[in-house]
Amino acid sequence: MNKHFEDAQYYIKRAGEQAKKGVSEELEPVEERFRELTGREDEPEPSRLDKVREDLEEIEKRAEGEAKEAVADARERLRRYRED
Repeated sequence: MNKHFEDAQYYIKRAGEQAKKGVSEELEPVEERFRELTGREDEPEPSRLDKVREDLEEIEKRAEGEAKEAVADARERLRRYRED
């Protein structure tokens, strides 16, 4: 019986996705006309993937900076150790 619910859930999800696409397609000319009349431009929001990429780039830069600091600190310690 659980399999039937899983199947029903899948098909309901697909139906919702298709309905959303259909509504979007039907309202597209209305949206274009509205933007034309109001002078607003269609600015796409950054996708989730774009946001994740930006976050990863920021983390990469931060990690690179921390690694450089750690290497410089280790070199300084080695220099002091060798001097003693």
